[in-house]
Amino acid sequence: MSGTKIQEKKTVTLGSLWRDKKSRAVIMQIIAVIGVLLFFGNIVSNTVENLDRLGVKVGFDFLTEPANYDINQTLIEYDSTDSHFKAGLVGLLNTLLVAGCGIVVATLLGFTAGVLRLSNNFVVSRLMQVYVEITRNIPVLLQILLWHGILIHSLPVPKKAEAVMEGVIFTNRGAYLPQPIPQEGFGWVWIALIVGIVFAVLFKKYANKVQEETGRLIPAIWIGAAAIIGLPALMFIIMGSPVEMSYPALKGFNYQGGFVIKPEFMALWFALSIYTGAFIAEIVRAGIQSVSHGQTEAAHALGIKPNFTMRLVVIPQAMRVIIPPLISQYLNLTKNSSLAIVIGYMDLVATIGGISLNQTGRALESMAIVLGVYLFISLSISALMNIYNRRIALVSR
Repeated sequence: MSGTKIQEKKTVTLGSLWRDKKSRAVIMQIIAVIGVLLFFGNIVSNTVENLDRLGVKVGFDFLTEPANYDINQTLIEYDSTDSHFKAGLVGLLNTLLVAGCGIVVATLLGFTAGVLRLSNNFVVSRLMQVYVEITRNIPVLLQILLWHGILIHSLPVPKKAEAVMEGVIFTNRGAYLPQPIPQEGFGWVWIALIVGIVFAVLFKKYANKVQEETGRLIPAIWIGAAAIIGLPALMFIIMGSPVEMSYPALKGFNYQGGFVIKPEFMALWFALSIYTGAFIAEIVRAGIQSVSHGQTEAAHALGIKPNFTMRLVVIPQAMRVIIPPLISQYLNLTKNSSLAIVIGYMDLVATIGGISLNQTGRALESMAIVLGVYLFISLSISALMNIYNRRIALVSR
């Protein structure tokens, strides 16, 4: 048949898929996933079968039973008659609180120490070096115990404590501070705060665009900070100061009223922040040194001031090197918060993984909950930081 082409249908067989490199890779991954699932499924099945043979009950119904224990620091209302689930939720919030506060302080401390380590001032750079070398080489558990001992034994007992200022008292049972209690109309202050934050973000983007197009530098940070602070303050005044202050007062053997920061939280917060900050300092120092010195010289040649050179030229380029190892330090800090149980800070490990486990005997279920929650928190932090890392990464053109 001249002038015609006969197209033969190609039949897809397992052999042809296996010979194709991409198809073979997908098949191997599917087989690997199935193998892993079957392996762990077999372990779970055997475990449940053996526990059932021993008469050990398996299930998560214990979460609805009364916890019957108190927690010394709660961010939500809780008492001993609440369920184990509520106790675990309180512990989770305490874990997130110390992890969040620790990440913020460790980042500030680490970036400051990392920059100062490269200072031309001999004394400052050596002091930062001493801080980094000493802190990194002492186990974090010992640092937690050290800070807890300092706070417990150096601060006075409540009856002998004196107010630093009105309503501010430091004792070995905690730092007592005045507590603002919102009244009717305070919701408008929150709305003003949200508006200020949105304005600051949008204005920062506008300032960056102006800088890229014209080179003109707009103080977006100061203007944004003024909006975030000024708008809520103005709304607070307009609404007639809708807040009532509760001041701590000595009643019996302890202070009542106000807001208290427990020494266990402060010790854990300080220790994790200082310990992780030392590692972040080295990451920041390495990131800054990875930027070619020619970038700094070029900025100086253009007449850019040293502080602007560091903030606008060096740090943005160094962040591409800093972010990946910084993610690991955030994850380490979050996971190290599980050491809180040694000083009696009631986090997730101390509640569900500690007291609830001992009371109910549900070791398998309790530890599965703890492991699952820490896995979820770690993956969430990693995902958020990886999104930011992709935003600042170099884009090939």
